[in-house]
Amino acid sequence: MADATPTPSAVRRLPRPGAWGVTLSLLILVAVFDTARLTSTLEFVAKALAGTAPFILFAVLAVAYLKASGAETLLAKAFSGNQPRMIVMAALLGGLSPFCSCEVIPFIAALLAVGAPLGAVMAFWLASPLMDPAMFLITSGTLGWEFATAKAVSAIGLGMLGGFGTMLFARTPVFADPLRERPAVGGCCGAKKPFSGAPLWRFWQETERRDTFRDTALENAMFLLKWLTLAYVIEALMLDHVPAEMIAGLLGGTGVWTIVLGALVGAPAYLNGYAAVPLVDALLSQGMAPGAAMSFVIAGGVSCIPAAVAVWALVKPRVFLAYLSFALIGAVIAGMVWQTLA
Repeated sequence: MADATPTPSAVRRLPRPGAWGVTLSLLILVAVFDTARLTSTLEFVAKALAGTAPFILFAVLAVAYLKASGAETLLAKAFSGNQPRMIVMAALLGGLSPFCSCEVIPFIAALLAVGAPLGAVMAFWLASPLMDPAMFLITSGTLGWEFATAKAVSAIGLGMLGGFGTMLFARTPVFADPLRERPAVGGCCGAKKPFSGAPLWRFWQETERRDTFRDTALENAMFLLKWLTLAYVIEALMLDHVPAEMIAGLLGGTGVWTIVLGALVGAPAYLNGYAAVPLVDALLSQGMAPGAAMSFVIAGGVSCIPAAVAVWALVKPRVFLAYLSFALIGAVIAGMVWQTLA
């Protein structure tokens, strides 16, 4: 009798449901177990997507333009000059650039290999997954300009906290010899190799750049659509089925523990920065404290799988733990400041 136990290679070949699969599964469960709410759930998702559509469109076109023009080359300028200046510039570019963490893995690997200061790299790594033009527009459209601006400032502040902290303790065993022996330099986004040289702002003059603009726009549009659709479905289910009293009891109030808990919950519960926006909106409407919401998005953004893998692939575990520690400390500080201001 043949062994029916699946081999490891066979298990690895099993298809993953993906965001669309999870969305469809949730809607099927609603249709089966809560049929009366299926229509209202679909209407909620459609209205939410329609309301976010202008922000998505602008963000998709802006990112595609920056990619096609080769603006990624401007990142290198953050890593020249004296180290404090490098840290500040790296935090600013990381918090404002339109490129995801995994796209810059080869770039960061090259910088580390040639001896770029780890403090500047850490500043960039911490800030880059938290905010970009697309995320700012979607966050502001759902949670308000004030929250989006505060998150962008927090991203830059977190980058500088980690950068200067790394510089201060650079001679300690934690940050000595930070690179893995054979760092992985492949990206997880399937992105094309960035254009080299000075940016060409009139990108439409070259066929390859026009193709990059088209491909980037389509890829980002589908990425945002699938994750926001899933997030809005989850938001609708949360509003219908999760008692507001429970959220208010766990994450409400003005105490420091609420903010710390928001950071600790955000780290493992995060999907990605775009999907988190509707979820936080639902949590806030159910009683989540503003400070806890901020610590949730900061800690979760840095520790989400794409951002964490980008760091883990290149540096040793002790440096990775320092990265996560900076994230939690910065998230709690950002939450406390936002709690006071909000």
